[in-house]
Amino acid sequence: MRSLFHMPLDPQSRKIRLILAEKGLTARLVVTPPWDGHEDLARANPAMSVPVLIDEPPTGGEIAVAPDAVIAEYLEEAYAKPALMPATSAGRAEARRLAAWFDIKFEADVNAPLLRQRVDARLQGRRDKDPDAIRRGLDALAWHLDYASWLLEQRSWLAGDKLTIADLAAAAHLSASDYLGIVPWTEFPEARAWYQKMKSRPSMRPLLADRLDGLAPSAHYADPDF
Repeated sequence: MRSLFHMPLDPQSRKIRLILAEKGLTARLVVTPPWDGHEDLARANPAMSVPVLIDEPPTGGEIAVAPDAVIAEYLEEAYAKPALMPATSAGRAEARRLAAWFDIKFEADVNAPLLRQRVDARLQGRRDKDPDAIRRGLDALAWHLDYASWLLEQRSWLAGDKLTIADLAAAAHLSASDYLGIVPWTEFPEARAWYQKMKSRPSMRPLLADRLDGLAPSAHYADPDF
């Protein structure tokens, strides 16, 4: 059976859950904290990071695929329809660029000082918060939303006229921040309208149902018409 080692509020894990859902692929979700030293995770991915996809591909056998960028490419190749990449090489390059933008730059600028400090540190029993880093993270979040809004002034979706991996990566990261109630949506109407479209997609529903013990989501988290 297809399985995904993941963490519920981990943006990279959320991106793969969205891709699976958009392609109509079911998977058993296995919550796997990387810091707990799970033997199954170690065997599947010696790097001890999530997400990891355990799949039975159309060609037969069983494989473990990681990290998230490789999983995304694998799923697009192994399960081509519906396509989540543009038809042209230029379009695919732009979709990959923006997916990487969120997976690398947004992760470093926003997730590291905000999400990782508040959620991962809490799950590991740590309480080390840096007020200056949090302030920088909030400033960076606004900057990223401004950039996304600029893109959306020119395009129907982040990378062009159709939904792509870029939108799924962005939604995965922003949904984690939105769980914490830290996204200033009212200041960025273009980004807000795009995220309302994303929240209305069936693929987002399982993510919007996620809850962490002892950490409730923002009041509007599950509402597509926020």
